[in-house]
Amino acid sequence: MKKWILAAAVSAALMGCAGQQQAETSLPEGVTLLETVSFSGEQVGIPYRKYQLANGLTVILHEDHSDPLVHVDVTYHVGSGRELEGRSGFAHLFEHMMFQGSQNVGDEQHFKMVTEAGGTLNGTTNTDRTNYFETVPNNQLEKMLWLESDRMGFFLPALTEEKFEVQRETVKNERAQRVDNRPYGRMGERFNQAFYPQGHPYSWPVIGWPEDLNRADVEDVKHFFQRWYGPNNATLTIGGDFDEMQVLAWVNKYFGEIPSGPKVDAPKKELVTLDETLYLSMEDRVHLPLLRIGMPTVYARHEDEAALDLLSNILGGGKTSLFYKNLVKDGLAVQAGVNHPCQELACQFSMYALANPARGGNLAEVEQAMRDSIKEFEKRGVTDDDLEKVKVNFEAGTIFGLQSVQGKVASLAFNETFSNNPNMIGFDLSRYANVTKEDVMRVFNKYIKDKPMVVMSIVPQGQTQLIAKADNFVAPAEKVASVAVEELTLTPQVVSSFDRSVIPAAGPAPVLTMPELWKGKLANDIEVIGTQTSETPTVEIVVYLNGGHRLLDVSQAGLAGMTAAMMNESSLKRSSEELTQALEMLGSNVSFSASGYQSQLKISSLTANLDKTMAIVQEKLFDPGFKPADFERVKQQKLQHLQRELTEPNYLANTAFSGLLYGDKSPFGVSSGGSLETVSAITLDDVKAFYKQQYTAGNAQVVAVGNLNETQMLAKLSTLASWNGAATPLPELAELPEFQGGKVFIVDKPDAAQSVIKIGKRALPFDATGEYFESYLMNYPLGGAFNSRINLNLREDKGYTYGARSYFSGGPEQGYYQATASVRSDVTTKALIEFIKEINTFQESGMTDKELDFMKSSISQSKALDYETPYQKAGLMRNIQRYNLDDNYSEKQSEITNSIGRNELNKLAKEQLNIDDMVILVVGDRAKIESELSTLGYPIEILQL
Repeated sequence: MKKWILAAAVSAALMGCAGQQQAETSLPEGVTLLETVSFSGEQVGIPYRKYQLANGLTVILHEDHSDPLVHVDVTYHVGSGRELEGRSGFAHLFEHMMFQGSQNVGDEQHFKMVTEAGGTLNGTTNTDRTNYFETVPNNQLEKMLWLESDRMGFFLPALTEEKFEVQRETVKNERAQRVDNRPYGRMGERFNQAFYPQGHPYSWPVIGWPEDLNRADVEDVKHFFQRWYGPNNATLTIGGDFDEMQVLAWVNKYFGEIPSGPKVDAPKKELVTLDETLYLSMEDRVHLPLLRIGMPTVYARHEDEAALDLLSNILGGGKTSLFYKNLVKDGLAVQAGVNHPCQELACQFSMYALANPARGGNLAEVEQAMRDSIKEFEKRGVTDDDLEKVKVNFEAGTIFGLQSVQGKVASLAFNETFSNNPNMIGFDLSRYANVTKEDVMRVFNKYIKDKPMVVMSIVPQGQTQLIAKADNFVAPAEKVASVAVEELTLTPQVVSSFDRSVIPAAGPAPVLTMPELWKGKLANDIEVIGTQTSETPTVEIVVYLNGGHRLLDVSQAGLAGMTAAMMNESSLKRSSEELTQALEMLGSNVSFSASGYQSQLKISSLTANLDKTMAIVQEKLFDPGFKPADFERVKQQKLQHLQRELTEPNYLANTAFSGLLYGDKSPFGVSSGGSLETVSAITLDDVKAFYKQQYTAGNAQVVAVGNLNETQMLAKLSTLASWNGAATPLPELAELPEFQGGKVFIVDKPDAAQSVIKIGKRALPFDATGEYFESYLMNYPLGGAFNSRINLNLREDKGYTYGARSYFSGGPEQGYYQATASVRSDVTTKALIEFIKEINTFQESGMTDKELDFMKSSISQSKALDYETPYQKAGLMRNIQRYNLDDNYSEKQSEITNSIGRNELNKLAKEQLNIDDMVILVVGDRAKIESELSTLGYPIEILQL
């Protein structure tokens, strides 16, 4: 989905002033300054300096001293689009392989070092690039550069057959979890086979075809690395709190001696075309029939891309679109939309609709409605408001995207990789701002009107009568390239000029400064807690209403969410579409939601538009329309959503686990989203009654973050001061059922590719500095970090899963402990044995001294990352407000973390982690797993949901 962003709140001078500067004589030898870009006043952009090393590595530095952290990103211009037919999955496999150690970094040490340093890390792969990134306290930057350079220049000496096999299994597990075991999971790869000609680099999935992964060997992996992962095909981007000249010296030291790789040319861009409309279909374990239509257009940053983006938004970009009016509001579809995702080599004008079974679910009828909407647009044309709302939202999104260092670094890295120019924000804002009505109609006629398309139907198993039209496309047999890469020229392994086995020491610990908080009250005594930021001209406000699902009898489960959904619809004065239009014209977002203990109202606005946004908030909050037509549509959508959820293994697991822990009489044991039975029984009068009970000033508390001081913010919030109503007391909790520990429960999910395992028990409610927090510390080495015992065993050692973890979760009244993973169906019992072994061993012997040191280092240093973004600050303030904590509770947590002893934590492990006190839940194919599970010796019970 495109990112949409805003113009009304900023100056028209959006391009910024980019200047160039001669290389400084103090630069390290071999480092060349290519450009310096800065901005002033209300100009929108990211200041940076761009350098290049002699080996071709591009280095972009963005200084931001607002928080004591740095974000490091290494982007390689290689994705699945660089692969050859029959050799798919290599780029994504490398995303995994390059976390497995290098010549001077031991197995699993990359994750351990970053986590121990208090940082976070990950990697991602798409069709066109692979990136690796870390956010760490600023004193850890040199170590991050050492880590990244070692895997860039010294990865191959550490590559082994064993590592390759384990990561290949991990990728297969990821595919099973994200593709094979997910409803509609195979849609994209099947669709792309029809959309792109055979051999096109986008015609195979990023994760790879299973048979391609199976035929790969270690030599293929080596060759792929040698071809694409050289410094000349990479961009190193660093943002945050650092000294530029020191960083350049480090970059040159660690990366400068890595030899340049083979020459890399930009991939050739040729427009994709279709000769005829192609139909294909598939049956899947789904409830809602889905129709997907795609038409080829251009490629990223083509001159017609912006106009096509605006066209897609007009047709299907939300409640003001034609698709919403003709398909969703009419009830033919539960959900529908249009977007125009673009990649380096191709864009796709993509339309979809989830058909409403209550209207028959016939996809031929849905296709006709989609075609009719396109014809309606042709007659209707483009309005001034169409253009304005999309342009405003595009610019607003740009500004909101600058709230974090990671967001800014990601933008710089992306633009450099694909445009050889990090400074593309102004260009992008300009090209969207300059789109005219004539441009939109021109691209409509050129790429959309009467053009061939791919039409794909996904229907529930056994319901092929619902497909749009008989298939006329059959995927061709795959051709297999004889080699994994072409044009490979090998470079000799560098002999480093210094001892790379020496891990760089951390610098002085950063001085952590809590955000300066203020507390106030509105005229009606609503409590407000806030903080002022100055990084972007934006405001984020959350109104929390105590209650939510907890206010309800279990027979009304789902009512809190239904009421919030109705609050997102019409008011007494305007329709839902008119309200959405008004917000879009401001680049603002106002949304209601509900959860276990509270209902929420979230407000995001550019500061300049906050008054107008708050006027809309006042209308939606105080004068909801509660129209019968809206209610019937929202209720039908909710019921179909619940039917769809029943096909999701994780939903089944979460629902069953809560029921086992708390029973069906407690709000904690019944989903806050409700069930088919409870939601079916909800009436519009129920919604109106709950609105009066929930949406009162007495239940409300406000958290606010923005570039306004206390006086200014309270003045902006004065629209809420006329709100009245007393607080609503929570009802007494039902008695909890007797707990059935030491038992295996199975929820049957026929043909499931994976089994979802959950092991757990009722546990401690939340407290910030007591036993609950200490239990979090205790569990950290067992299942709280990537390199925890559970994850290293099940994922890294055994290859059973894509990820495994354990954690304590607590609310005001109740809490639970859970260990969980999705594992290959054929290793369900083996994985469960390992889970039990790890929990038992940790319960009996506790953590080691090394694990204690790791936990203390990781958690205490991670505080440097806690308060960067507005929503991070809002989370801190909400905890203070909700649990009546001291402003400095986070500092007290650090004191506990640093002072607590191993014996104290291991005593907690003995008390909290007795496996006999826990239930074991498995959601999977009963026919395949029950027999082996019975060998464990636990009683087995089959659950019906």
